[in-house]
Amino acid sequence: MNRFDKAETALQPGMVAILGLPSDENSSFMSGPALAPQKIREVLHSGEGNLCAENGLDLGSEPRLRDLGDLDLGQGSEALEQIEAAVSDLLTHDVRLLSLGGDHAITYPIVRALARKYERLNVLHLDAHPDLYDEFEGSRISHACPFARIMEENLIGRLVQVGIRTLNPHQRAQVERFGVEMIDMQKWTQGIELEFQGPLYLSLDLDVLDPAFAPGVSHHAPGGLSTRDVLQIIQGLRAPLVGADIVELNPLRDWADMTAMTAVKFLKEIAACMLESNGVTEP
Repeated sequence: MNRFDKAETALQPGMVAILGLPSDENSSFMSGPALAPQKIREVLHSGEGNLCAENGLDLGSEPRLRDLGDLDLGQGSEALEQIEAAVSDLLTHDVRLLSLGGDHAITYPIVRALARKYERLNVLHLDAHPDLYDEFEGSRISHACPFARIMEENLIGRLVQVGIRTLNPHQRAQVERFGVEMIDMQKWTQGIELEFQGPLYLSLDLDVLDPAFAPGVSHHAPGGLSTRDVLQIIQGLRAPLVGADIVELNPLRDWADMTAMTAVKFLKEIAACMLESNGVTEP
C-alpha cells in the first residue's frame, strides 16, 4: 500500500488510522523489528483476547478505527521520505495516526510530517535509550538518532523522555544541548503526573519495559518500567493525543508472543485514548 487510494475514501476527521511501517534497516545489533506489524496484527486477531480497552471501548466494533495495512517501503533515505509523504497524505484527512514499527528510526519522518500540521508539538518518548546520538555506527538516521534529528530541526516544542537507563556522556551532553526533559529510571516513582499543553505525540519503544515484561526486543535493558506503569502513563494522558508509534518489537527474540501481546495491549489503550480525547481543532 503506497498512497492509500482505497482507504482514503473511508477516512473521516477524528478517526484513528493504524499504519504498519515494517523497516529495520536502521537497526543496530540485530534485525527483526520489520516483522513486528504483521506479528502484532496476528496476535490482535488471534482470539486469545478480546478487542476491548480497559475503559470498556470495544475496538472490534468501533467505526472510527481503520487499519490501513503496511506501507511498502524502499531502502535508505527513500524509505524515510516515503514515510513522511504517506503520513502527510493521511493528515490531510484530519485523522490520528497510530504507527506500528519497525525500529525507532521511523519516528523522525513521522514527526517531520506532524510538525507541519501541529505547531509546537509536544512529544512524550518512553524508552530505555534516549536515541539522541549525533550519529551511530556511521549513520545519522540510525534508530539511535531520531530525536537528535528532531531536535536539530526544531520540529517540536517539548521533548519529555521517561524510562531512560542507558545514558552515556555524549547523550547526556545532547540532553543539555537540546533542553530535553528527562525522567530516568533513577528518578521514576509510580504516580508521577505528566502534564502537557496542546497536541501530544507518544513514541513508545517496547524496551522501556523491563525485559521480564518484554523479552522480545533487540536491546535488553534491565531495570525498566512494568507493563502497568506504562498503561498508567497512557491512561493518565490528558492532552489531545494526535499521533503515536509503537516500535522495536522483535518477534525473533520473543517468547510465546508475550511481548507481541503487550504491544497489542498498548495498541488498544492508545487507540482508546485517541478516540476518547477531545481532539485538536486548530494546529
